[in-house]
Amino acid sequence: MSMDVARAEAHQVKGKFLGIFICWLLGNGSLFAWNSMLTIEDYYSHLFPDYHPTRVLTLAYQPFAFGITLIMTYYEAKMNTRRRNLAGFSLFFLGSLALIVLDVATKGRGGIGVFIGVCIISAIFGIADANCQGALVGDLSLMCPEFVQSFMAGLAASGVITSALRLITKAAFESSKDGLRIGAILFFSITCLFELVCLLLYTFVFAKLPIVKYYRSKAAAEGSKTVASDLAAAGVVAEQQAQVEEDPQKNKRLTTKELVMKNLDYGLGLYLIYVLTLSIFPGFLSEDTGEHSLGTWYALVLIAMYNVWDLIGRYVPLIPCLMLTSRKGTMAAILARFLFIPAFYFTANYGDQGYMIFLTSLLGLTNGYLTVCVLMEAPKGYKGPEQNALGNVLIVFLLGGLFSGVVLDWLWLIGKGW
Repeated sequence: MSMDVARAEAHQVKGKFLGIFICWLLGNGSLFAWNSMLTIEDYYSHLFPDYHPTRVLTLAYQPFAFGITLIMTYYEAKMNTRRRNLAGFSLFFLGSLALIVLDVATKGRGGIGVFIGVCIISAIFGIADANCQGALVGDLSLMCPEFVQSFMAGLAASGVITSALRLITKAAFESSKDGLRIGAILFFSITCLFELVCLLLYTFVFAKLPIVKYYRSKAAAEGSKTVASDLAAAGVVAEQQAQVEEDPQKNKRLTTKELVMKNLDYGLGLYLIYVLTLSIFPGFLSEDTGEHSLGTWYALVLIAMYNVWDLIGRYVPLIPCLMLTSRKGTMAAILARFLFIPAFYFTANYGDQGYMIFLTSLLGLTNGYLTVCVLMEAPKGYKGPEQNALGNVLIVFLLGGLFSGVVLDWLWLIGKGW
């Protein structure tokens, strides 16, 4: 018996660090294509000056991301997690490739037809996000908390990497003819390659890690059906059906509705975090911060600072003394962030660029920190199938906040000709 316990404990940690790294890469891949589209906003603003591309593309993306995630969460217990993730990363790859093809085919011309095409691809990214983000957060929630943290850090890192790449390509091609376009095409070529790497990693590597097989086998033993395909891909045969027939009560789990009610504060917290963040970032930062000495670099610098501090914030909870575990304390911190609204308004109208950069950095830091605190703390104490369901539920609240924030972002345009 002691040998079996020791063997199980060994599988709990074997491959953990590689798993953390792959989770980070998969987090990157889950937002890399979308962040690439956002980060080249200067190119799209040049191509489509009359269409508010930053805001409209986000509005095309979010309804699909939120709506499809909501549907998939409702049927979460019957969904095939592996197929969701493979479909998601495939769509990210194909969508990124389609952006390059569209730009090459139209020779970098603007116009309403091209803009509609870009909006359709943005919607495809939303569908891909709905497949990947909910499935991965749900799946990783039944594993060790470090996997969820690493995945969420990867989401933020995608913003940092895309911002850095955009600054490099802008600097490299700024003085050349069609520099914006060349930089954008190079940008999405890199995106295509990265999404393909993520697809291959998830398909052939992640499922076979001992620690991943251990947690998925444990979840299967507790009645989870969502992990069956991943276990099969790793050469593990799940035996949960026989166990359910032997002892039906053993695998009884809370319903999705019960999980929502028990974690309503966490869900609303995530919703409020992203309502606020997306009502400011990226639309307000791209269009409504006035003219400054940084010129066309100003919006890019603000977006880059947000992304950097969002990433830093997602690593802060790894320091035990800084991890926010109090549910009331978490909600109080989330509500306090709404002070950013008057702060950004007055800074945009009366402050200089230094204050705006500071505020943007603080917005990113608090966004990343509070997101990870919620997603690491909420699944604790539940069975594997419940953790998977709760992860999906929390992503619904998160994406609902994103969608609402995108809509509210248009309010900044009141009094500016709209």
